[in-house]
Amino acid sequence: MILSGANNLQNHKELVDKLNVFPVPDGDTGTNMSLTIQAAVKEVIKESNNTIKEIGKAASKGSLMGARGNSGVILSQLLRGFAKAIEDKEQLDTKDLANALKNGADTAYKAVIKPIEGTILTVARETGEFAVKISQKEKDIKKFMEKVLEEANRSLENTPNLLKNLKEAGVVDSGGKGLVCILEGAYKAFIGEFIDRNIDFKGIQEVGKNTEIPTEDIKFAYCTEFILDTDKISDTKMKELIQNHGDSLIVVGDDSLIKVHIHTNNPGLVLQEAIKYGQLDKIKIDNMKIQHENILVEEDYVRLESKEMKEYGFISIAMGSGITSIFKDFGVDHVIEGGQTMNPSTEDFIQSIDNINANNIIILPNNSNVIMAANQAKEISDKNIIVIPSKTTPQGFSALLAFNPEADSESNQKAMKYALENVKTGQVTFAVRDTSMNDIDIKEGDIIGIGEGKIQEAGKNIKDVALSLIDKLVDDESEIITLFYGEELSEDDTNELREEIEEKYDDLDVEVYCGNQPLYYYIISVE
Repeated sequence: MILSGANNLQNHKELVDKLNVFPVPDGDTGTNMSLTIQAAVKEVIKESNNTIKEIGKAASKGSLMGARGNSGVILSQLLRGFAKAIEDKEQLDTKDLANALKNGADTAYKAVIKPIEGTILTVARETGEFAVKISQKEKDIKKFMEKVLEEANRSLENTPNLLKNLKEAGVVDSGGKGLVCILEGAYKAFIGEFIDRNIDFKGIQEVGKNTEIPTEDIKFAYCTEFILDTDKISDTKMKELIQNHGDSLIVVGDDSLIKVHIHTNNPGLVLQEAIKYGQLDKIKIDNMKIQHENILVEEDYVRLESKEMKEYGFISIAMGSGITSIFKDFGVDHVIEGGQTMNPSTEDFIQSIDNINANNIIILPNNSNVIMAANQAKEISDKNIIVIPSKTTPQGFSALLAFNPEADSESNQKAMKYALENVKTGQVTFAVRDTSMNDIDIKEGDIIGIGEGKIQEAGKNIKDVALSLIDKLVDDESEIITLFYGEELSEDDTNELREEIEEKYDDLDVEVYCGNQPLYYYIISVE
């Protein structure tokens, strides 16, 4: 059922992407949710024990590590809550399914600091509440699922009435639509109409993932994985016990089960330490120096070189080779290529965190849709992770400028967060559909200017829209305007714009950089 649900979402991925509130070419909710549930399916396929408990655990763990974007993180929490509710069941009736749906929604709500109604959360909650209500009388699972699916669609269609932006854009919530696709696929499988699709999991694009690891760079030879069934030790304590036995350590706990992954030269010592606290299951040990070309799964990653411990390390998200280079010039240790068109997963962050040897690791998401995955990685990692909630590339640069290598981590965190408020961001791109927002009529193909998260301008000419957008961003306190031009523009194009800006704002400094970012003609910073 979960595979059929994943296939159905994959089949409708582009439709879900297009439901983005803004008519911009980087809607990615469908892509993020699809990659997240595919990661869950991959873990389920690997699971040899077909009990409800183990399948649920596999789906929960796979989606947790593969979660991309806000929608993917929320989906992983829905699956986690669902799996938790049925882990002690051998068979499921309508009450079990209803309680699992509701528990999934409850778990997802808890994971979001400020839940917004009219989103996937609402669809999940209303569907779960309805399921619990009807399960008291409806015992036929087929009829139950039909009614639940009908309620999910009703809730989805109502989302524009709860969220003004959806109503203005004339769309339903994209995350809610993705969830309905999954439920529809699961229902189809139950009634014998499995939704088929050829999914090549090995072909799924990974962000920042190495596929070739020279054996001479492998410091710890044995990739060791196991599940510890225990009520005597927490996942945090288990991390502390074995962290000195190797690297690439991930410990994911869920009540009595703890999943451990470590690269070590002494797997026997790790297992001996763990077995003191309970029973071991799903033990897997691979010699990476012998099998590294054949064994490349999501959890196999290594630290390529050992460095001395430093006080601060940095991870940043960037799209475009020019912007990536600028972040590296700032001293960022790992730049994960991603952003709007490909949100990095929780595991991508974990891999980068694992490869930085620092007392404090600062993450700059530079995208509002990446912050949740960064925070989820923070919760999983046992290192001191600081997530600066930068929502744009200019905010990321501003935060780095505020960083003081001599200051303590708390002072730096305050200063970098404060710096986010001192920069305004503009983006110039094109519309992918007709719509009307903020009293602006937009036609497909129009050039649109987005300022501080709102559509401010629409027109036919890139330069004209950029100038109008800048005029709305500049105020009496502005000092610097910075232009990052995209892959479709040249330096000459930008210099023409620069000259007009300098002529109009002769008291401001104007800087130009090649960002080489896709989809956006200009990213504009006003400080």
